[in-house]
Amino acid sequence: MLPVIVVESLRKSYGKVQAVRDVSFEVQAGEIFGLIGPNGAGKTTTLECVEGLRRPDAGRIRVLDLDPVRDARALQPRIGVQLQEAHLQKRITVREALTLWSRLYTHTVDPDALLLQLGLQEKRDSWFMTLSGGQKQRLFIALALIHDPEVVFLDELTTGLDPQARRAIWDLVRGIRARGKTVVLTTHLMEEAERLCDRVAIVDHGRVIDVGSPEALIGRHCPDVSVRIASDDARTATLLSACRSVTGVEAAGAGAWLVRGTGPDFLDDVLACLTTNGVHVRAVQSQVATLEDVFLRLTGHSIRD
Repeated sequence: MLPVIVVESLRKSYGKVQAVRDVSFEVQAGEIFGLIGPNGAGKTTTLECVEGLRRPDAGRIRVLDLDPVRDARALQPRIGVQLQEAHLQKRITVREALTLWSRLYTHTVDPDALLLQLGLQEKRDSWFMTLSGGQKQRLFIALALIHDPEVVFLDELTTGLDPQARRAIWDLVRGIRARGKTVVLTTHLMEEAERLCDRVAIVDHGRVIDVGSPEALIGRHCPDVSVRIASDDARTATLLSACRSVTGVEAAGAGAWLVRGTGPDFLDDVLACLTTNGVHVRAVQSQVATLEDVFLRLTGHSIRD
């Protein structure tokens, strides 16, 4: 199958500022694809170029085999867009907003069914200004879905939301994918990308560093496994350092050590070493690498808010 989205060597500048220096990726049908990285990395500019909201300086973009700028009129009815920052009139109701948006398209879904799916049915007659942050985000997602688009773009959809609202939005995104849609989202929250995305492109300073599934990226760049061992035995660090699968041991608090190693037998080797030498262990806690660990290793700096 041909990719739903193809981006090749995308570049975009604002005066002397190069927002996007060299971005390339492909998105397959029916997947949740994420552009991840810190604020200012070029994610939103990239997405706006793909959506046809901005004209790129160089590169090639195809969405549903259409050029987002040249074929905008044909493409717009087939995509749904939730912008990073959006506002509605203070006293427009949820129902009125959906009605207004639905009149922009020739084909729409049942607005009441959409409100029910997004948990907004009890707010259908509420003014926009009375909605909570999570409710506003769900409304903007509803507006992006009212015409049943084939591809949905979501830009920083959970920024500023509390954990409960964030997880509710995550469930909604999974529901969009379950309906056979393709979802492209941007986020600087590594946990969000790891939980939602089938594949991600790590973007920093306007460039794509690597592309792959979260599991593949972690396995490729952070293959080490780590485990926290708590023991009162003074020999613990010395014995652990001698284990064949161990690559490093460092103190992790009073009577605790963080042990790093590689290979499928790493944990077995560590536990066998301690058991053979009669070391009493108070606690064992395995720690797995995350996308944030990958980002730190690839870029050398922390996630910027």
